[in-house]
Amino acid sequence: MPKILIVGGGYAGFYTAWKLEKHLRSGEAEVVVVDPLPYMAYLPFLPEVAAGSIEPRHAVVSHRRHLKKTKVISAKVTNIDHANKSATITPEGGESWEYEYDQIVVTAGSVSRTFPIPGIADHAIGMKSIEEAVAARDTLISNFEKAAALPKGSELRKRLLTTVVVGGGFAGIETFAELRSAANALLEKFPEISFDETEFHLIEAMGRIMPEVSLQTAEHVLKDLAKRGAHVHLDTQVADATDGVVKTNTGEEYPSDLIIWTAGVMANPQVVNGSDLPREARGRISTQGDLRVVDENGEIIEGAWAAGDVAAVPDLTGGGVGGMCVPNAQHAVRQAKRLAKNLVATLRGEEPVDYIHKNLGAVAGLGLYNGAFQSGKIALTGFFAWVAHRGYHGLAMPTWERKWRVLWGWYHNFFLGRDQVQIGAVQKPREFFETYASRPKPKVEQADEQKAA
Repeated sequence: MPKILIVGGGYAGFYTAWKLEKHLRSGEAEVVVVDPLPYMAYLPFLPEVAAGSIEPRHAVVSHRRHLKKTKVISAKVTNIDHANKSATITPEGGESWEYEYDQIVVTAGSVSRTFPIPGIADHAIGMKSIEEAVAARDTLISNFEKAAALPKGSELRKRLLTTVVVGGGFAGIETFAELRSAANALLEKFPEISFDETEFHLIEAMGRIMPEVSLQTAEHVLKDLAKRGAHVHLDTQVADATDGVVKTNTGEEYPSDLIIWTAGVMANPQVVNGSDLPREARGRISTQGDLRVVDENGEIIEGAWAAGDVAAVPDLTGGGVGGMCVPNAQHAVRQAKRLAKNLVATLRGEEPVDYIHKNLGAVAGLGLYNGAFQSGKIALTGFFAWVAHRGYHGLAMPTWERKWRVLWGWYHNFFLGRDQVQIGAVQKPREFFETYASRPKPKVEQADEQKAA
């Protein structure tokens, strides 16, 4: 029986396995998914998770619950030796072992692309995982709680009430706008803090935001953000973030305890660099239109496939950047569906079909009841764009079980409001136990123990 190894269980990996289960006949192939995480995170929902509009667990899809015919391994693939069709699987805390396969599908996704800017690695967080979104939510609420107990005008209070987002693409703008919206809701619960004390700064190196939409739509979003007291700094770069003080090349400084980095992504370097599969100039695995991996001469590498952010897939519609599909969820999902069909076709001796998908448009959530929508020359902003955003992503969320959880949560929030309670201490649960365990016992308790002895 042929063995199919899928490296990565994110968008492309999950959908490839999910669709293979549908298309493969019983006993036709063994499918194995390897990922250190036991779930797929629906990344477009991360800004709403950060804003407290979606329960974090509802924005992820369990591998083991929904991949019923696939073998799931919670580990990392640390080396791919495709010449010998062997992969090294390394579980956390365990010994590495080799897995021999017949077909490999690399869908390891992307990670935040950072630059060697002092302080960024120490003080910023990304917005590429559910854990980061939760950390942003907990930090925002915790900072409000701390600031409310400090005197007005103090430097620490000002720092706690300042949020900085770096990057003006869709991820950055959505995160920025959702957090601003969440902060406005928090102000109702914190009468000690005034609106003018809260500062939100977005720093973008280019001269515009959201290149996926028209300039007119982007300018409308800028005006809307300005009305909500959010500051967008265009043609500006972060020069330093040492000690959490964001310094720009224009001379401004913004001390902050919540710095979020969304300035681009790059193909997962751990998987790509640990592989003998060919890569293009930007470090992505090279593929042709049917998602089979190819070398620098365009020759097919038999038994190797790639899709999603980790792959350089030609955009045959002619609308891609540099001739390639842009790294977004819309392409990853559709590439995975085509890849699954193509892989099954090759197993059956049939010819694969090229991936062709014209971008349907873009939707963005900009806080409660506010959004942006662009499809061709059609553009909407405001409430109806927000409805389009939620409608599209609510339906795009894989599996009906997950859709219902998200939709039910939105329904409850409409009447009950956001669930804005931070549980940041969950990141260090042993602190409470260790503090109590190391504390000297009261004399009365010691006397009771002696009597009992």
